[in-house]
Amino acid sequence: MSDAELKQGPLHGVHVELGAKFAPFGGWEMPVSYAGTVAEHTAVRESVGLFDVSHLGKATVRGAGAAEFVNSALTNDLGRIGPGRAQYTLCCATDGGVVDDLIAYFVRDDEIFLVPNAANTATVVELLAAAAPPAITVTDEHRDYAVLAVQGPQSTQVLDALGLPTDLSFMAFTDADWNGQPVRVCRTGYTGEHGYELLPRWAGAEELFRALVEQVRAAGGAVAGLGARDTLRTEMGYPLHGHELSTEITPVQARASWAVGWAKPDFWGKAALEAERAAGARRILLGLEALDRGIPRENQTVRHDGREAGVTTSGTFSPTKQIGIALALLDPAITPGSEVEVDVRGRALRCTVVRPPFVKPRTS
Repeated sequence: MSDAELKQGPLHGVHVELGAKFAPFGGWEMPVSYAGTVAEHTAVRESVGLFDVSHLGKATVRGAGAAEFVNSALTNDLGRIGPGRAQYTLCCATDGGVVDDLIAYFVRDDEIFLVPNAANTATVVELLAAAAPPAITVTDEHRDYAVLAVQGPQSTQVLDALGLPTDLSFMAFTDADWNGQPVRVCRTGYTGEHGYELLPRWAGAEELFRALVEQVRAAGGAVAGLGARDTLRTEMGYPLHGHELSTEITPVQARASWAVGWAKPDFWGKAALEAERAAGARRILLGLEALDRGIPRENQTVRHDGREAGVTTSGTFSPTKQIGIALALLDPAITPGSEVEVDVRGRALRCTVVRPPFVKPRTS
């Protein structure tokens, strides 16, 4: 995709003002960093960071029985939650591969709001629309809402300063009003820190974003880009679709079985996933911590006792731990505590196998 074909979010001009460096991601031109990835990462861990992730998809399933329909399609069990709660879930193919991972917001029995990944939104909407009964509509609302993430120990302070609701438990949400504009406030995030995601209307996002920038900076925080978002989520072991989850990587392999409602009567891919679960996955997602100086990256071969034993799916330098870390799909015989080697451009990088997260989460 050429630069001319890349989509831009509602705050692109503001990011230019703030001196952002841009890169393509999921078909969108996105801010990667402002002052630098490590500084932005550290701001989120120690104070607060502000992300514009408006490239994320948005879709609404409406009509009598909407919740029941979505529950029959996506993996997690909406019966575990109710109105005002959100849930991480997966859209799987019949063979168990993951078409996308997304957040489902239970608005009412007849309305489920979905936030899929940017590049997969159209596919998810198309699949749900094709399967929906006549009384249910599935609407792509990608450009109807922005998504702003306020993440870090001072995130509550930032929202309080703007008069936005903060008394929410993890994965809960509420609809509020800010300066006469509707905004959905969610206690969700992708960093492992206490934080919130705000969904204002696309057209009204700039005023709220500028107000957030002011309060984040007043709290000693920083505006952050996708570079920090990636290092933060990797430290948590959170999957990124196309890396730790894909049409070739099932939730069983990715250790995401907790996001599957196994007791439900049905969901897309259930038979294949039950069979894989019973037989045992041929590879399992685990973490790697470098013992030597060096940074593992994605798609690098992992060896154990001289034989090929897996492949890295993501890899980065951990600003928090000050070492190289990676997520990797490994032979299930390899367990935490084992020592392996990652082929980093022809050099063997010794690593210890660990069970993520690499850094203790503080979402509560």
